[in-house]
Amino acid sequence: MKRTIMRIPAVKYESGLSRSTIYQRIAEGLWTKPVSLGARAVGWPSDEVAAINSARIAGKTDEEIRALVVKLEADRKGAK
Repeated sequence: MKRTIMRIPAVKYESGLSRSTIYQRIAEGLWTKPVSLGARAVGWPSDEVAAINSARIAGKTDEEIRALVVKLEADRKGAK
C-alpha cells in the first residue's frame, strides 16, 4: 500500500466518522494523533487510517484498538 497523508475530509470519508468524533477518539486513545503538515494543516498516514478501520471492522475491543494506536504511533516515530 502506498503511504500517503490523508486530510480530514478523506479521513471522514474512509472512516465514516465526523470530524468531532475523530477528535473525540483521539482524546480517548482510539485514533492516532495527526501529523503536522504546516502551521494550520494536519493529516493522517493512510496506512494508520486503514489499520484502525480494519481493526474496527474485525470487531476488536476498544482496549485492543488502544494498543494498536500505541503501536502505530511508536512505528511512526521509528520510521523517521
